[in-house]
Amino acid sequence: MKTALAFLAAFALGAAATGELQAANAPITGKHDSKAKIDISADNFQADLNAKSGTYSGNVLVTQGDMKLRANTVKVTTVNGNADKVTASGNVVVDSPASGTATGENGVYSVGPRTVLMTGNVVLKKGKDVMRGAQLTVNLNTGQAVLGGGAKTPGSSGGRVQGVFIPNSN
Repeated sequence: MKTALAFLAAFALGAAATGELQAANAPITGKHDSKAKIDISADNFQADLNAKSGTYSGNVLVTQGDMKLRANTVKVTTVNGNADKVTASGNVVVDSPASGTATGENGVYSVGPRTVLMTGNVVLKKGKDVMRGAQLTVNLNTGQAVLGGGAKTPGSSGGRVQGVFIPNSN
């Protein structure tokens, strides 16, 4: 249980490779520069001026500093000219050298409250350690992260969170 908590916290908090937990008030993205420029590339872009949104589609790659997000589509909605919500869907992959890799079917970043929600076969990997669940919720302000197992459906192993941890050989 302690190993699972340390892994989830290390992933969510972007902790150093030592796996030590950061203080509760430490930034969840570790040394990530959230003010760095954001580069977006995609096969297509469509703006909806009425909905105040823009949708990137086809091999979308969003890069900020050392963090990368890949998805089939990324929709950005704005309020008063500022990004309000970023919704990624289809084969969502978030890579960070400090945190590892998170994959899922969908991801939503709500800018105001600074929360991230990943859903659909969520997999967290850091080195050889792996955690799986149905939904990951991260509060970037508090550093709290919750990985849930989701509802159990017939013929599935749902309802459970799974983790595999490989001890250091040192």
